[in-house]
Amino acid sequence: MTTHETPLDSVLETIGETPLVRVQASPSEVPVYAKVESFNPGASVKDRIGKYMVEAMLERGELEPGGTVIEPTAGNTGIGFAIAAGQLDVNAVFVVPERFSVEKQQLMDALGAEVINTPTDEGMGGAIDRAHQLADEMENAVVPQQFSNPLNVEAHYETTGPEIFEALDGEVGAVVAGCGTAGTLMGIAEYALERDPDVHVTAVEPEGSVYSETQGEDVEEADYKIEGIGTHDLDTNELFDPSLVDEVLQVSDRHAHDELKRLAAEEGHLVASSSGAASAAARHVAERIRDGEIDAPHDSVVTVFPDSSERYLSKGIYRSFEEWEG
Repeated sequence: MTTHETPLDSVLETIGETPLVRVQASPSEVPVYAKVESFNPGASVKDRIGKYMVEAMLERGELEPGGTVIEPTAGNTGIGFAIAAGQLDVNAVFVVPERFSVEKQQLMDALGAEVINTPTDEGMGGAIDRAHQLADEMENAVVPQQFSNPLNVEAHYETTGPEIFEALDGEVGAVVAGCGTAGTLMGIAEYALERDPDVHVTAVEPEGSVYSETQGEDVEEADYKIEGIGTHDLDTNELFDPSLVDEVLQVSDRHAHDELKRLAAEEGHLVASSSGAASAAARHVAERIRDGEIDAPHDSVVTVFPDSSERYLSKGIYRSFEEWEG
């Protein structure tokens, strides 16, 4: 996080060390704390993996200076990778399904990256296939593949998890986070469970996503408006480890939308739908800990607010639920 105390040499030095802020509507007995990732320079949690993964690939020799990173992404990962690539002498190409935020795609372009769109109906699977096709056609090009690369998890194990535990003096009762690639939750969960195997871990997904199938739940796959988390195809989400998760909670689009609007109006958080879902789920977990339904080692819950609502204004994120395009 940017500090006023010492001048910095690069924007990369401002990534991480984001504030942990209490969700004021959470129970007084079991407070919820949110890692507010919009404080990163690219305004999302994905700045962490952009920096971490590009630096690691260069260090390992998997990518040479002047080479190209090609990544299938809904947008925020692209912005994170583009920031890192611009500072580390690497080119960036991103393959983005058409339905995702125009703001994100404009920002990737502004950061010097090339954006290639794929049809919405092909989903992230189509974007992944196209990214690998492009990499095969170019020299010194790699697909970091945030959906399967262990560096995604490692980035959060090495940065996000330790920051949370330091801020709370190790007293973490539950970890609740949305799962897209699942890298954020897996990294934090691994770090937390190594320190206390009794920490309760909750994965959050939209209604219509199918992560719940990993817990033996019979769920119906459907479209959803919440952006950045959830999956329609578990085969593309190789990082998700069900053994680290106590439960998967589904949050409806309407509940997430209500919560993101409440967070802005009542608490001053300008966050998007994945944060609304995370907040709603984290508050629910906190209430269950308070009521004795969950046996957690500490009376605290930690969640992650991945990005800012400003990226979704063109989709009517603060309008009525019916007007919100998702």
